[in-house]
Amino acid sequence: MPAGTCVIYNPAAGRGRAERALRELPPALAAGVELRATAHPGHAVELARAACAEGFAKVVAAGGDGTAHEVANGILQSSRTDAVFGVWPVGSANDLAFTLGTDVWWNRRAEALPTAVIPIDVGRVTAAGRACFFVNCFGVGFNGMVTVEAVKTKWLTGLPLYAWAFLKALVKHFDTPRMTITFDDVEVTVPTLSLSVFNAQREGNFPLRPNAKLDDGQFDYLHVAKVTRLHLLRFLPAMARGALPENHRLLKLGRAARFAVRAEVPLCVHADGELVCVPQDCVREVAVELVPRRLLVEVFPPAQYGARG
Repeated sequence: MPAGTCVIYNPAAGRGRAERALRELPPALAAGVELRATAHPGHAVELARAACAEGFAKVVAAGGDGTAHEVANGILQSSRTDAVFGVWPVGSANDLAFTLGTDVWWNRRAEALPTAVIPIDVGRVTAAGRACFFVNCFGVGFNGMVTVEAVKTKWLTGLPLYAWAFLKALVKHFDTPRMTITFDDVEVTVPTLSLSVFNAQREGNFPLRPNAKLDDGQFDYLHVAKVTRLHLLRFLPAMARGALPENHRLLKLGRAARFAVRAEVPLCVHADGELVCVPQDCVREVAVELVPRRLLVEVFPPAQYGARG
């Protein structure tokens, strides 16, 4: 296998903390590392694809979930199947790193703790004739509009950012249009606030599907039907704890490997917190399929899946 690590980072990630941290890596970690900064949205995809073509053994996303999304897509678009994807969480939202356990590893990086490499499933999203991959989560409807509001907010990070975006979307974008959703081979047509599909555990810093696994050949999902604003606010504490009720008439929790969504109104869709389409794009159909064990990923086993003991 080729040697070396290419670290792709957004200089603005974490309000500038990313670049400072990367310039001060412990010597053991800095050995064999080449830093490459992004210059514009989508650039990390190009850089990751180029790093794979150049033969780097590991390609690391240093940033938040947006940078991780782009780097993963660059690797997955390449012809390489042996390149290892790493996540160094120095961004505003680090949901994927939480599931991988690399948030804990990064905070203890001076200790040179050992990591492991595992193959994980990925999701493939198709909308309006375009396709992209996701590694953490995918959302349609209200959660897409939460992403829209989060992108607009530059003065918060982490859970406060998404709590604020959630409240803004609650006021400005609350709607439950009828959607026809296919879960594997089961089709339903119901008023829908949102559909979230999870490869990992969190969406917007909320551990909504804490039992999701990265390599089990199925996604976990949360479908929210015709709720009121008051219902949603009442669910907030359970959302923050990862303790949503399993048998509630307004929530559907389950597992599937394929999804298709058709709506009577234009959709708002995100993949890993990156917008796939907004209502102005007039996209009314989107499909998701699982690609099993397609990506090699670096994990920190002692903290994987949120373990913090």
